[in-house]
Amino acid sequence: MLGEEIHNCAKKLWPICRSITGSGVRSTLAILKEKFPDIVVKEVPSGTTCLDWTIPKEWNIRDAYVIDPSGKKIIDFQKSNLHVVGYSIPIDAVVTLDELQSHLYSSPEQPEAIPYVTSYYKERWGFCISDVQRKALTPGSYRVRIDSDLKDGNLTYGEAVIPGDSTQEVFISTYICHPSMANNELSGPVVTTFLARWLKSLPRRRYTYRIVFIPETIGSIAYLSKHVKWLQEHVVAGFNVSCVGDDRAYSYLPSRKGGTLSDIVARHVLKSIDPSYISYSWSDRGSDERQYCAPGIDLPIASIMRTKYGAFPEYHTSLDDLTHVVTTQGLEGGYNALRLACEAIENNFYPKVTVLGEPQLGKRGLYPTLSAKTSGNEVRVMMDLITWSDGEHCLIDIAEKCNVPVWDLYPIVEKLRQHGLLSLETSTAR
Repeated sequence: MLGEEIHNCAKKLWPICRSITGSGVRSTLAILKEKFPDIVVKEVPSGTTCLDWTIPKEWNIRDAYVIDPSGKKIIDFQKSNLHVVGYSIPIDAVVTLDELQSHLYSSPEQPEAIPYVTSYYKERWGFCISDVQRKALTPGSYRVRIDSDLKDGNLTYGEAVIPGDSTQEVFISTYICHPSMANNELSGPVVTTFLARWLKSLPRRRYTYRIVFIPETIGSIAYLSKHVKWLQEHVVAGFNVSCVGDDRAYSYLPSRKGGTLSDIVARHVLKSIDPSYISYSWSDRGSDERQYCAPGIDLPIASIMRTKYGAFPEYHTSLDDLTHVVTTQGLEGGYNALRLACEAIENNFYPKVTVLGEPQLGKRGLYPTLSAKTSGNEVRVMMDLITWSDGEHCLIDIAEKCNVPVWDLYPIVEKLRQHGLLSLETSTAR
């Protein structure tokens, strides 16, 4: 089962402490490369100016803990990498409870959960703890230690380009910068990796596929700073892949301008597989679509998700796990939605009937030769496809008019094409 294979890949990545830079990102990419060797690892040095941003120092962490007055280790990075505020500077000290409290983060609304907290662009140190545990702390001296370093290094990302017949591209982006969280982090890169494997396996591709595995925000900004002109000239569609692993919902978030091929395909696919899917607005944005669709950049990037980031209760906490939140069925569902979207983009030609008037299907064995009350139902979709095949409607448009999933039309299109009744135009498709 594909979902199990994707889930097993996520399990292997689970223990790694990822951040926007550092060895965790490199280790994650190394594991993904085992599944899809075409990934090329690239690095951008600290201090590099990227658009309006600057690549920060590289952060690496080896260990961290807090020991209470009785000598018990009450916070342990080795048990959960969420226990440390991301990008914490090193500290080795004995502090009072009051001082420790000023460096602790918990969530009273979810008292059993460890929250996810980061401080990328201001130097500080801190620990994250369940609110239950925090309230049980007693006065006294606490040993705090964070064995980390923050120094000049690199931002690391992965890129794979899968060539097609055209230099026009479909752009797929996912992020690899969160520690052990399942839907909000690991579902995106693992599903994208298996999607890339499927794309590579196709005997022929109409479009070139550009796939990136990046740290969220600063990674997309760094990538855009190097490639924005090329992307603007070549990308016809694309998706930001995040939160595609649970089985509670399907969700769609549009590009900033809306109405792009990505938006049209996403809405059609999700409506076809789950009519109750949740449609968000651009006001609900929160991931790298912000960068790809920023004014002046405006790439045609939409998002196909399961339950959207911020919309599930375990979001950004230790509760977002691979047991209760992300499932094999959820991952396979997210993968299938994105695969269907890529197939729809690949097949979104503008069909045009090659004969004048309605073609005679019967003499080609495409229409029942015995006319009866119900015989027309068997070819209704074929006739609907033909009536809209004027070279002005793309296949997604026609599927909408026929009220069928676009993939139901693929075999019909191929049958009509083999009989010389349809040509597939591309000149107006973008």
